[in-house]
Amino acid sequence: MGTSVAGGQRTPTLKEIARRAGVHVSTASRVLRQSEPADGWSESALRVREVADELGYQRNLWAASLRTRKTTTLGVVMTRLTDGVVATTYQGIEQEATRAGYSVLLSSPPDDPEAQRAAIELLVGRQVDGLLLSGLHRPGREFIASLRVGDVPMLTLTRHADAGLPFVGGDDVRGGALAARHLIDRGYTDLAVIAGPAHATTATDRLAGFRAETTAAGIELPDSRVVASSFEVRGGTEAGQVLLDAPNRPRGIFAVSDTIAVGVLGVARDLGLRVPEDLALVGYNDIPIAAQLPVPLTTIHSPALEIGQTAVRGLLDLIAGRDVESRRLPVGLMARGTT
Repeated sequence: MGTSVAGGQRTPTLKEIARRAGVHVSTASRVLRQSEPADGWSESALRVREVADELGYQRNLWAASLRTRKTTTLGVVMTRLTDGVVATTYQGIEQEATRAGYSVLLSSPPDDPEAQRAAIELLVGRQVDGLLLSGLHRPGREFIASLRVGDVPMLTLTRHADAGLPFVGGDDVRGGALAARHLIDRGYTDLAVIAGPAHATTATDRLAGFRAETTAAGIELPDSRVVASSFEVRGGTEAGQVLLDAPNRPRGIFAVSDTIAVGVLGVARDLGLRVPEDLALVGYNDIPIAAQLPVPLTTIHSPALEIGQTAVRGLLDLIAGRDVESRRLPVGLMARGTT
């Protein structure tokens, strides 16, 4: 692959080739280790190969031979596996991997970058053929670049984390906009958001979609009406108390997860507020319990199972050396009793 470097010059790195060719480093790595596909090289692949030849790239054949041993095993790093929607996504991964003849090695570290780093590098040490990463923190690009994983194909799911990797998830921006439009259409203009953690692009994308829709409708959403939280029930309880145990409480709340919304319902009950007469509430994900609550929860349905299945198909395409486009799967409003 490529010509040797004349005059004892330094061999260019994959990162340099990728930057010059305008592709992600994983794409450059894949192109430079595979033989020509039956249907020929894509434009981006040709560009990578031309740049590699110009810069005098020499493939490390010994390292490459280690990576060509297929184990038919996929590594999966998923934080917060006790959350129902995350568990459903994992179920989709397991189903699709089994169907394709692959086994899955799962690690569920704490929702913390260094814990995830250890999990990722451990799975790579087990010679997995590819990695699915669901809990990356934003911004994730530097974190990905710092990993000691060689050229193992990687795909993110649920959270894209601005990591620059192929991604499969729900259309969270659209989901946030649907939540805002529903509240506005129901006559609610005094609104607030319990926004989840700032490191999760699921949360920030949902907030961005909500904000865009309220702005388009000429409705102000001041910063004081956007409260950060964890994704857990306790996060909803704490943020709900901040917003509702005050004289100028909002009339409508969008919670970026159903577990947060359950916490808000508890606060509303303790304060003697009626839902939806005194407070309208929209959650996100449509977990099974949402429709069975004493006041059924209006929420945005996220295709958790399909996200897992689609992510596995995308990762298998990467392993086979094919280019993979990021995909945002459709979401939908489930209007129920809380609005």
